[in-house]
Amino acid sequence: MHIEPFELERFFDRFEHDADIMLAESGIEPRDTAEFDTDPGELGYVIPTGGDPAFRETVAARYDRAPDEVLFTCGAQEANFVTFAALMGEHAVTVTPTYQSLHAVPDAFGEVTTVDLDPPEWELDLDAVQEALRPETAVLVLNNPNNPTGRYLPRETVEALYDIAADNGTYLLCDEVYRLLAEDPLPPVASLGEFGISTSSVTKSHGLAGCRFGWVAGPREVVEAAANWKDYTTISPSTFGQHVARQALDREAELLAENRAQAADHRERVGEFIADHGLDWHEPTGVNGFPTVPDGFASGRSFCEAFVREESVVLAPGDAFGVPDRFRIGFGLATEELTEGLDRLDAFLARHG
Repeated sequence: MHIEPFELERFFDRFEHDADIMLAESGIEPRDTAEFDTDPGELGYVIPTGGDPAFRETVAARYDRAPDEVLFTCGAQEANFVTFAALMGEHAVTVTPTYQSLHAVPDAFGEVTTVDLDPPEWELDLDAVQEALRPETAVLVLNNPNNPTGRYLPRETVEALYDIAADNGTYLLCDEVYRLLAEDPLPPVASLGEFGISTSSVTKSHGLAGCRFGWVAGPREVVEAAANWKDYTTISPSTFGQHVARQALDREAELLAENRAQAADHRERVGEFIADHGLDWHEPTGVNGFPTVPDGFASGRSFCEAFVREESVVLAPGDAFGVPDRFRIGFGLATEELTEGLDRLDAFLARHG
């Protein structure tokens, strides 16, 4: 088994810790621990190891699923990993560009065919998806809203994807970590039928990355197989994470209203900056945008490396997502940091104009 190096994480590892500003952060601004009761009691394993049954019932209701059709994990990253490990046979299809693990992990277990969203609006060709499927395709993988482009495919497209997958006997797995930052979220894929699987977490939309708490929801046989793999990874979800996540979901309407308002305000600020500097992007849902690289730079990587070295601000190169002529900007961070980051980017572009 071989897995490719995670290009985005390797780039961040080079620059993030010494930089002043992280303008490539992919989630909303983290909440403060002072908002929550942070004493879960004894710090043992969560028992049962799939997660607290009452809390699983609460989460399962979001997907019109039974509690044993939900597995709690250490973030969406683990949810995706153990689900791919459970599902993969010979072949998968992944819609790209996307977060690298959504094609690199299934590729480590089998073969992956990618179907590209078409810029600049990042449209999806359903016929291309249909052509990419094989009789042995185990899973069709989607990230909606999409990271890095911010494209939120509409309900009719997602339902068509589900039908295409189901007709082929293929599961549709959708990473939905940004879904609740949308003003009008689509129904989750796990609620569409027996071939629908949703993964999510409290990281991106709720601002609780440090909880490392996520889940997979889907058919019982998939969840049971994923749980079998989880016995070899983290065994149980984080006790602390589950404790805080339960409180966050209890207060979800309040948290999401604040986070959506911040995301909308910051999106407008960044959109104006993009337009003022002659760049282009698809106006995103969530807190990530994927602009074109400014003139004078050979690639997104050369631009991002020059910017972080001169201004101590991190952006994400597009080649980490397979698109060398773009870069990812994250605008979910604190307003003061966003303003300072854009000011430094403005000065940088003025020097290199």
